[in-house]
Amino acid sequence: MLYLVDGYNVTKRDPATKDLALREQRDALEARLRVRGRDLLGAGRIVVVFDGEGGPGLSTGGSVPVELVYAHSSSADDRIVAIAAKSTDSVTVVSADRELGERAKAQAGSRALVREPSCCFEAAGKGGARKNKARGSIARESGIPSGGNNITRELKDLWLNGEDD
Repeated sequence: MLYLVDGYNVTKRDPATKDLALREQRDALEARLRVRGRDLLGAGRIVVVFDGEGGPGLSTGGSVPVELVYAHSSSADDRIVAIAAKSTDSVTVVSADRELGERAKAQAGSRALVREPSCCFEAAGKGGARKNKARGSIARESGIPSGGNNITRELKDLWLNGEDD
């Protein structure tokens, strides 16, 4: 399986990253996918495509390699469609952009699926979100999304190396 993640489409919808600077959004998404990509998406190759300039790269700092692609003079959507069209694997496009999903399906045919970006920031675990709903968590009532505390803890561990505030 090839997962094509529409980078800014995901980070702009994620309550934990939407207000960060673009560089911080990219870093947070990359770090999250390196550590939990298999849990959040499934087994397969993960390619994150961002609009703008930057060099291609392969991030291997966590347990999951994450390939970074920058669209440069084209759009991230166009790059995602082109990659989907060339792939011989099944493709899952992670984006809330319905037009992008339809374009990718048109190019990759029955090999293409589309997933909402919430899969990249929801709690991935055995019933974590259900437990909170069942007991009426304070975090949920105050507007923090399911798994928000886990994301904060995960990012804090990555950025501060376990140091307390």
